[in-house]
Amino acid sequence: MSGITRRDVTRLGLGACLGAAATSLTGCGALAGLGGPQADRDLPRIIGDGSTSYTGAQPHQPPSPSPLDPGQDPPQFVVFSWDGAGELGKGLFPRFLELARAHDAHMTFFLSGLYLLPEDKKRLYRPPGNPVGASDIGYLTDAHIKETLKYVREAWLDGHEIGTHFNGHFCAGPGSVAHWSPAEWHSEIEQARSFVKSWRTHTGWHDHPALPFDYDRELVGGRTPCLLGQRNLLPAARGLGWRYDASSPGGVQRWPRRRGGIWDLPLQGIPFPGHRFEVLSMDYNMLANQSGNSTRAPSYHHADWRLQATESYLAGFRRAYETNRAPLFIGNHFEEWNGGIYMDAAEEALRRIALWQDVRLVSFRQLVDWLDAQDPAVLTKLRSLQVGERPQGGWSAFLRTGT
Repeated sequence: MSGITRRDVTRLGLGACLGAAATSLTGCGALAGLGGPQADRDLPRIIGDGSTSYTGAQPHQPPSPSPLDPGQDPPQFVVFSWDGAGELGKGLFPRFLELARAHDAHMTFFLSGLYLLPEDKKRLYRPPGNPVGASDIGYLTDAHIKETLKYVREAWLDGHEIGTHFNGHFCAGPGSVAHWSPAEWHSEIEQARSFVKSWRTHTGWHDHPALPFDYDRELVGGRTPCLLGQRNLLPAARGLGWRYDASSPGGVQRWPRRRGGIWDLPLQGIPFPGHRFEVLSMDYNMLANQSGNSTRAPSYHHADWRLQATESYLAGFRRAYETNRAPLFIGNHFEEWNGGIYMDAAEEALRRIALWQDVRLVSFRQLVDWLDAQDPAVLTKLRSLQVGERPQGGWSAFLRTGT
């Protein structure tokens, strides 16, 4: 099947292609009898060196969004997202894929392009403002690249979004992403895409299954390292047709707006139990406020910190749900910092949030699909609500006809 696995074929409804007659991709498409124009019947279509493939519309997507009816309550959107999205043999990527399946949730995985580039090919990476092959997050082993490919494939087939976390994760010094120009961001993005689109050439694993998506079509947003450099990223992202960016630091829980024609979807300040200040809605920021920068703090703190992180996410959720219904954005890393308590907190928060009515656990891409389908006047009205502000007279009055 030219690198399309039996599992992928089955899940895409191409089971008839598994017989002896399925000797080519074109033959597979014909045997499957897929509807639509001829171009869509001849699926899957291998792209480039076979690292990626076009397999049609992404499975497990919600129905096409429609505008809110006059007076209708807006849904409570919650986006869980993952920076880097590499599987390092700890089982965290598959753990959260299983969690999402159990709760009909979708997420965004911001894949670092370097996680698909072997270290012996690192000189192919030319990071702006840094030496050739440099990376502040290192490179994965061959075994971990294979695991990452496996779970990225599964994630897309489950309906999750594959965004980008770019490549070398440079947060400090003169070569920091904070100082990159739009042209340098464009170079970084194109390199990230090339590492995803050419992993077969770079690894030599020509019998390994293709990714089931066209990354040029799929990549519509990302999050920068350390939430730095958005101002100069936006012109490059706009030129590439991106629809959103999730790199703003310190956003507030209000309905999003566009910046430079692109939806600005920031991590947000949320209540932090036991403190008067708010914490950014990301695992690392919980850690920074609990143990400084220590990822191996004494274990006797872990139970209290796990509960505090969980309750912080839930407090941010409840504040939005009970007032302005602004989307909640939660960021994570596949890391076992402080005994894995932030993974536990994210899991528990998702399980409990999923129990509430009118909640939609979505990817960033699915959220902007919904935003783009709304009446601009309704979005303007929603954006008028401040953090923790309830709609005057309830939603039926606030979003009545003639808003």
